[in-house]
Amino acid sequence: MISEVFVTCAVTGGGYSVERSPHVPVTPKQIADSAIEATREGAAAVHIHVRDPETRRASRDPALYRAVVERIRKSDVNPVINLTAGLGGDLVLGGRDSPLPPNPAGTDMVGALERLAHVEELRPEICTLDCGTMNWGARSEYILVNTSASLRKMAARVQELGVRPELEVFDTGHLVTVHDLIEEGLIEDPPLIQLCMGIRYGAPDDPTTLMALVHRLPARAVYSAFSIGPMQLPYVALAPLVGANVRVGLEDNLYLSRGRLATNAELVQQAVQILERIGVRVMSPDEMREKLALKVHI
Repeated sequence: MISEVFVTCAVTGGGYSVERSPHVPVTPKQIADSAIEATREGAAAVHIHVRDPETRRASRDPALYRAVVERIRKSDVNPVINLTAGLGGDLVLGGRDSPLPPNPAGTDMVGALERLAHVEELRPEICTLDCGTMNWGARSEYILVNTSASLRKMAARVQELGVRPELEVFDTGHLVTVHDLIEEGLIEDPPLIQLCMGIRYGAPDDPTTLMALVHRLPARAVYSAFSIGPMQLPYVALAPLVGANVRVGLEDNLYLSRGRLATNAELVQQAVQILERIGVRVMSPDEMREKLALKVHI
């Protein structure tokens, strides 16, 4: 068990959750304001996706990221900003009998460096790198593509930019990539790792699987663990018991309790209460920066 943790709030994500809750922020102002509110409730870091305000779907537009980040940076709070770099690897095949050409509806495949355009411009303290390719969705032709070659190119560029990568691990094999990147000198100490549990076709969220991942982590790793859906808040209590930091937010879970839709601020507030009741201290943004030796670029 660890006695202090940092809390990350994953503010909006890129999925279809906007159709299931009015609290999921969409516009840059809504996303930034929700991140600011979450920080006031105790989040040390905010994990940011952006959405097209018209379609409400996930977007890679650097202008949208700029609007969110600038609003947060001008606010009276100072969270660690963590931008996703997960978009641009979306492949929807044409079907079981004719997989090629890909289906243009939903396919968004770009080069490794183009996936980092907003990171290069805005220089957040952290950006995510998804550490493997995986199927996504039942009976779907959608594949989240992250080839070894692309990940190495992205990791090398992030290192040049002085941005800390958060290595997103969705299953045990993804830790092979993590170890390879570290051995090749592409990841600075301490490696920052996110264990993403409960996602279909990834690692299930049972404690046995979680411990299998924890036992395969590299030395000196600083890591977080979360689960999607109804196990999000139970994982707040579980994470410190296995040495992990905490993540909550509407990207992963829409409910505060059965039938009661949550806001990001409420999820962070609930997480802080859970942690304090089990004797775990919640770290501030500056304490998180010091722990991870983050580089501030503004």
